[in-house]
Amino acid sequence: MTVQDKDIKEILCSEEQLKAKMQELGVAITRDYAGKDLLMVSILKGSIMVMADLMRAVDLPLEIDFMNVSSYGSGTETKGAVKILKDLDVDIKDKHVLIVEDILDSGVTLHNLMKLLKQRGPASIKICTLFSKPARRQVEVEVEYMGFEIPDAFIVGYGLDYDEKYRNLPYVGILKEEVYQ
Repeated sequence: MTVQDKDIKEILCSEEQLKAKMQELGVAITRDYAGKDLLMVSILKGSIMVMADLMRAVDLPLEIDFMNVSSYGSGTETKGAVKILKDLDVDIKDKHVLIVEDILDSGVTLHNLMKLLKQRGPASIKICTLFSKPARRQVEVEVEYMGFEIPDAFIVGYGLDYDEKYRNLPYVGILKEEVYQ
């Protein structure tokens, strides 16, 4: 048991379940992007684990890049506005872009990010998210590849955080309410 495990109410997805889901998503992405110029874009910081495992599960030549966009502060509620903290380093014109996200919650961040990136002329732009929390949705966003639909609970681990902590847990767990209230 790690120091952080005591703050977890229950494990939602085990390390084994996450590995299996990354392989399943990788097979689908490999099939769908065969013969295409694929650029996978990780939305920092939360999707770093998803990106690392997913790109290893995709059996294609591909490029990667990173963006850091913020719609959250140190709390648990979306602020509504999206701020780009780190933009892409590569030109996405005529590339097939796959946004890799850890969780689709309100939809605000991804909706605004998609609008911005579509203006840059990619051949296509799609979303892969490990988790979707439909109960929190404020803006509908089309997701091509989804790992798990989850209930309205505050989750951490496998890149997901609360106040920059818990990202290094190898599983995804529901954080005890007393930790963030």
